[in-house]
Amino acid sequence: MTATLEVSAGVGTIRLDRPPMNALDVATQDRIKELAEEVTRREDVRAVVVYGGEKVFAAGADIKEMQDMDHAAMVLRSRSLQDSFSAVARIPKPVVAAVTGYALGGGCELALCADYRIAADNAKLGQPEILLGLIPGAGGTQRLPRLIGPSKAKDLIFTGRMVKADEALAIGLVDRVVPAADVYTEAHAWAAKLAQGPAIALRAAKEAVDTGLETDLETGLAVERNWFAGLFATEDRERGMRSFVEEGPGKAKFL
Repeated sequence: MTATLEVSAGVGTIRLDRPPMNALDVATQDRIKELAEEVTRREDVRAVVVYGGEKVFAAGADIKEMQDMDHAAMVLRSRSLQDSFSAVARIPKPVVAAVTGYALGGGCELALCADYRIAADNAKLGQPEILLGLIPGAGGTQRLPRLIGPSKAKDLIFTGRMVKADEALAIGLVDRVVPAADVYTEAHAWAAKLAQGPAIALRAAKEAVDTGLETDLETGLAVERNWFAGLFATEDRERGMRSFVEEGPGKAKFL
């Protein structure tokens, strides 16, 4: 398998497993999509970690495989490539990327699909496609500027340069930097905490934020309003409010 799924304590870990560098060939891309759709369906998965292992997250696409593709072949493949990564972005549950070592090209684009990114202090991230005479093709030109702003994104995309963990943190490309040995533990802890939260409300929050970023303010407010009102029909809302009244804030236990 080029990627595997392990479920523990409500957390599903999608682990890339294509040594030595987790190059994202076609088979791995398709497997990522399969696993993203699986964790979306599974009720025992309430949060997700995307992890490449102790040494490397993903060093990018399989260049040897891509070299043999002509324009016609890539026209057919490019949509599937984007769909594989978008399947991760569309997981309606909290998703954290645990980034060790290199996250370059497609590896960086995969990390961008997560809601939160925890990086090792030795991590290096970037979009080096320009050095191949290409541009990012798995969402990098769209998700990166939405995350760190257009000018910083253009710097990385135009130059193809890698950024170390400290710069990635400073520009907002990652959200936390920890020692390399602690990356997965910290990511799993983040996911496990949210896995105990109100699943429908978390889904609503994610959809409202993500939809709002893609549309105008009024439409985003309408999405928020509809989800907010709709949550009043859930058991989690009843449980949360009852706990607040009877026990005080932050003590509710959700199923």
